[in-house]
Amino acid sequence: MTATAERSGVPSLTTTITLKLRQPARLRNVELPLLLFAIGMIVGAMALVELGAQGSIDAGMLGLVAGLGVLGLVGHVILRVSAPEADPFLLPIALLLNGIGIAEISRLDIAADRNGWDAFGVKQIVWSGMAMVIAFAVLVAFRNHRILQRYRYIAMFTGLVLLLLPMLPGIGQTVNGARVWIRLAGFSFQPGELAKIALAVFFAGYLVTARDSLSMVGRTFLGMRFPRVRDLGPILVIWASSMVVLVFQRDLGTSLLYFGLFLVMIYVATARLSWVLLGLALFVGGALAASRLLTYVQGRFQGWLDAFSPQVYNRQGGSYQLVQGIFGMADGGLVGTGLGQGRPQVTPLAYSDFIVASLGEELGLIGLFAIIGLYLLLVSRGFRIGFNGQDDFGRLLGVGLSFVIALQVFIVVGGVTRVIPLTGLTTPVLAAGGSSLVANWIIVVLLLRLSDTVRAHPRLVLEGSGP
Repeated sequence: MTATAERSGVPSLTTTITLKLRQPARLRNVELPLLLFAIGMIVGAMALVELGAQGSIDAGMLGLVAGLGVLGLVGHVILRVSAPEADPFLLPIALLLNGIGIAEISRLDIAADRNGWDAFGVKQIVWSGMAMVIAFAVLVAFRNHRILQRYRYIAMFTGLVLLLLPMLPGIGQTVNGARVWIRLAGFSFQPGELAKIALAVFFAGYLVTARDSLSMVGRTFLGMRFPRVRDLGPILVIWASSMVVLVFQRDLGTSLLYFGLFLVMIYVATARLSWVLLGLALFVGGALAASRLLTYVQGRFQGWLDAFSPQVYNRQGGSYQLVQGIFGMADGGLVGTGLGQGRPQVTPLAYSDFIVASLGEELGLIGLFAIIGLYLLLVSRGFRIGFNGQDDFGRLLGVGLSFVIALQVFIVVGGVTRVIPLTGLTTPVLAAGGSSLVANWIIVVLLLRLSDTVRAHPRLVLEGSGP
């Protein structure tokens, strides 16, 4: 659409206003073949798992996986209607990672002779379907991400309540030494997974209003501007909350995730490296103190540093799980044993905490790099959405949600490969766990909504031509 105006007295001067409108169907047309490719890969992976592990194909499981692919296509249709300018890569990547995880979990079911509704793979498919339905409902309900900024303090209160729920008697549960679960009406749920979304919304909303005082005021030392004492309140509160999670819920991974999220968002909001250095000093100091005072943290550090020591390996809660996972990945080598051909079941919790080791054994280093590459693409698209945001709140929220996925993958993969101490986090949309699936699918659709907002505004281009 072009408009041309000529000024009197300067007949040769023409100002052209060109309004460039994107074609919404183009992005969705890019998404559709990627989605079909992802569905084909998922069905193929499931067939290979069953042929490799039992020599035959279970049509029922293939039908369930195909049904999950149909849900992905339904999501594609919803995006065409409610978010036509959304990023075309996020949905196919999330669905493919989800399906690869289901295939590997089903392979572990076959090894353990679990079938029917007792099989973790079937439960994972059901939870994945529920997570996708909930996520698409969130996409339809929130037509504009700026609505979330109005409820930032409600998000803060919700996040704190979700964090504290596992500590309540009667509903809180301790699983594998960590008190991060609740049980209601026969269902177990990890509320901290949803708390990370609520806290990301609060951090983004708070930092938009407070970033001027956090970024411009303070004393300069060694070339960096450090905040005033009165401005240290937010970071001290978040640090104290992280330490409470570490001490009372015995969950090192979640504690690191929440604090890392806040540090990255405050750095993006203020562009001051001093906040990051201060935060790292606080967290490292707290973690070192906990490693001296808390038996749980001390055991994690010993299992990391002396994993192959016979005393640590054979001790209750020692490094047996970590070492078995490392041996499994070593057995897989470069190209892996093949889906259904390895022995990932010898590693405890191979379907959840150590699904990366299971996939590393059967898909090899190449397959593991491909999975990490999918995560890198997912996170990079999220960062791109955040940095291209039309408003400060959207930029902070996009970066924060993307960093949650990135940090969670790093913590899990780093723990399994012995780069950092082992924690109890799950790999986003890949590992077994209903609460994790719901939370991470919601993160994906929030990024889709943000990307639609970024692209939906037409660009106004002024072109001038002189004599």
